[in-house]
Amino acid sequence: MIDVVLIEDDPMVRQVNRQFLEQIEGIRIVGVAKDGIEGVEQLKTLAPDVALMDIFMPEQDGIKTLQQIRDQGLPVDVIAVTAANDMKTIEKMLQLGVYDYIMKPFTFDRMKQTIQQYLAYKAYITKKEALNQDELDQLLHPTRETDHYHDALPKGLNGATLQKIIQFIGEQKGAVTAIEVAQGVGLARVTARRYLDYLEKQRQVVIDIQYGGVGRPVNQYRLVQK
Repeated sequence: MIDVVLIEDDPMVRQVNRQFLEQIEGIRIVGVAKDGIEGVEQLKTLAPDVALMDIFMPEQDGIKTLQQIRDQGLPVDVIAVTAANDMKTIEKMLQLGVYDYIMKPFTFDRMKQTIQQYLAYKAYITKKEALNQDELDQLLHPTRETDHYHDALPKGLNGATLQKIIQFIGEQKGAVTAIEVAQGVGLARVTARRYLDYLEKQRQVVIDIQYGGVGRPVNQYRLVQK
């Protein structure tokens, strides 16, 4: 569960943002602020994971607010949700480390994409003490296919799908079966098995064989720790 604070001066936009977020599983809205001053106080008190913040606000705008968040070392990520589209503002917010930048007007699907990526990001980093380069690239650029996968994949395998499988396995607490991978990523079981066989040959995953009661033993897959 991810805790969110909304920082937005327009009541109508606040309501739209709230309604969008409430449709996304794993999100809990813990606070709402009408400007940057109130927002910073709520971030200190409520300690959320992420703030959805406008830039054009009275009393204190989003740039100054984000600067305060960074200066005070508040452990919160920020997603800008704003009509600001000038390059100077965008560049400043990026320099201050926003997780994402969503321009108004936006669709529910655009908001959902960012939030789901953020949920996956938080789930991933809480289970890792260190990352290799491929893992970091996928974390920072989740839609990018690495050159290695793009060039070396067998016919019929897709680099983006492969990265989704790697990320899914890495987010689980233990080893997973091919059926669980298929359901988690949205693939047919036979397709998931092809990707898992490839990952085993590349020594990206290892198989744990589980012997139970009646029936064949079950293969479970886990990422190789590097």
